[in-house]
Order: sequence, then structure tokens, then C-alpha cells
Amino acid sequence: VQLQASGGGLVQPGGSLRLSCAASGRTLNRETLGWFRQAPGKEREWVASIRWSGGSTYHASAVKGRFTISRNNAESTVYLQMNSLKSEDTAVYYCAMSSLSLIYSEIATPARYDYWGQGTLVTVSS
Repeated sequence: VQLQASGGGLVQPGGSLRLSCAASGRTLNRETLGWFRQAPGKEREWVASIRWSGGSTYHASAVKGRFTISRNNAESTVYLQMNSLKSEDTAVYYCAMSSLSLIYSEIATPARYDYWGQGTLVTVSS
């Protein structure tokens, strides 16, 4: 399995970006895909996840209402639409995949994800 993340860049506060994560190497069925981020000097933080089967989505409170995770079944791609970006959103964003349809209590735990992409840097600055 390979996860290829893209879409990061420099954006001004209040701006928008859309991250993409293309999954290859398996046909997605019951997996859970998620986005995590890690800012300099901080621990990796869960951002959002989506269950491939059924499409249920979950967002961290820090991004709820500003970020939206979605998927494209045909292209095995998950997106993270980020609006109203703030300086504190600056981080390297990683996509990750669990082979399981994670239950809610597990969905924010990095150790529950089996595969990780290479990360894409998002910088929010004026």
C-alpha cells in the first residue's frame, strides 16, 4: 500500500487549501483513512478520518466547521478541504490508512493506522 499526499503550500490566514491523498496497492473496502498533522516541537495530532465503507466522517474539535474530509471512491483518493486557515494550522499533514473500519474510540489514535504517507507541509502566514 502506498499513500501519496499532495496539496500543501503557503497560504494567508483566512485562506483555503485542499489536500489530496491517493491510495494505491489495494482496493479500498473496509479501511479507515485519516489525516494527522504535526507542528514543530509538538506531537502528532489527529485532524479527521473517514470510513471507506459507508463514508462516515469525523473531525477534531480544533478543525470542526473549517475542515472537511471527503473521498472519491473511483480514484481511491481522500481529500481534506481546509477553509478559514489559521496560523496554528501550520504543520506537516500526513494521511494514514487503517486496514480496519475503526470504531470511534480508536479513530484518533495514530497507532491504529497501518500505513502512512510522506506528509505535505501547510504553512499559514501573512
